[in-house]
Amino acid sequence: MPQDAQGNTISTSNAEAARAFDHAIAGYLGYRFDASQRMQALLAADPDCGMAHALKAAFLMLGYKQAFVPVAKESIATAARLTARATPREQAHVAALAAWSENEMDRALAAWEGILAEHPRDILAFRLHHFCSFWLGRPETMLASVERVLPRWGREIPGYGGVLACRSFANEEAGNYTIAEAAGRAAIALDPGDLWAAHAVAHVLEMQGRRSEGIAWIQGLEPHWEGGNNIMHHLWWHRAMYHLEQRDFDAVLSLYDTRFRNLASPVTQAQPDLYIDVQNAASMLFRLSLHGVPAGDRWEELADKAEARIGDTLSAFTLPHWMMALCGAGRWAAADRLLDSLRDAARRNAGTNGPLIARYALPVAEAVLKHARGDNAGAVAAMRPALQGMYQLGGSHAQQDVFEQLFLHAAMKAGQAGDARMLLERVAGRHPVPPERRVGYAEAARSVAH
Repeated sequence: MPQDAQGNTISTSNAEAARAFDHAIAGYLGYRFDASQRMQALLAADPDCGMAHALKAAFLMLGYKQAFVPVAKESIATAARLTARATPREQAHVAALAAWSENEMDRALAAWEGILAEHPRDILAFRLHHFCSFWLGRPETMLASVERVLPRWGREIPGYGGVLACRSFANEEAGNYTIAEAAGRAAIALDPGDLWAAHAVAHVLEMQGRRSEGIAWIQGLEPHWEGGNNIMHHLWWHRAMYHLEQRDFDAVLSLYDTRFRNLASPVTQAQPDLYIDVQNAASMLFRLSLHGVPAGDRWEELADKAEARIGDTLSAFTLPHWMMALCGAGRWAAADRLLDSLRDAARRNAGTNGPLIARYALPVAEAVLKHARGDNAGAVAAMRPALQGMYQLGGSHAQQDVFEQLFLHAAMKAGQAGDARMLLERVAGRHPVPPERRVGYAEAARSVAH
């Protein structure tokens, strides 16, 4: 029976399908824009390959869009039927995806961990586990997974650079910056076009305040990104973050319009409401607004996307970003509807996401709305209970930072020096660059100090 590039058996009698499977996996690992076309080629090569349908379901779930879930469940049901006599590893993949589609993320993570215990070179299980752990705010789980499998990998195994990239990002989120940077640079040495490795090192440079290095890092690697997908947008967002820290707001807006929110780009047009792109755009416009930089009409198209997604609570971290878009465009009725939809999701308390929405996404979104309406004391009161645990919404330290800036700005506007001081102390303990050297915190730090 054929094996994949990492030596795992694939239940297909079609050698072409095995090659197509590897090609599709490589597209996923490499963040290729043509990954969906590779997926279609795999299904065409062997429509009865259970892992092909499982991979299709995974690709759908990776979009974090409620409208994709019923289609994913159809693919999971097909995969379950076709893997009934396949290997236990393949059956476990289907079980993990079924749990994911039901928003039972602890079951999904446990299933992937079970696969990796027996098959540490199952790159699909590894990367899905890495991805979902990240969006649950569990860097320690990401780190434990990569350190467990790494001894069973080597340079000669396809996908090794991707494992190094994940080691880099997991260590960065865990605060181990020296290990993170070394692993990321090692992955780039193997493949300068490794977008996840470029991203991981960009995070290290962000966290250490190495802004000029960060700009040069991204500029130097951009020529290798042809054919990439939306992760390129996130890398350009990182570059804009470095410029923001340098108070070069014109450069930030230029990158917004021509790079990470370029509405004419085929990558943007393919998925105009993709969660990570919306996070990039809304969080950057919100940060700029705190510095008095006008957004022009940029909020409008984001608000259109936000209104269309009211009721879709699949990505808990994205929900306050939808609220930012609605408030930025002054769509108060829609903002109230969004808040009602979050309250409804919180009441249902279903799956892994329900408690996260109730405890963290809802109060942060409420704070966004109150802040936008000028009720800064109300924003602080709404958000204060969520501060300690909101990392569980997922997102990196760099991405979560926008929520902390929201709280600080509201506290300062409300004249609540105690809350502002608490937030600054919290940030100083979690970020290696002192607040006095960070554009979103410096003014408050000076004010509270006096």
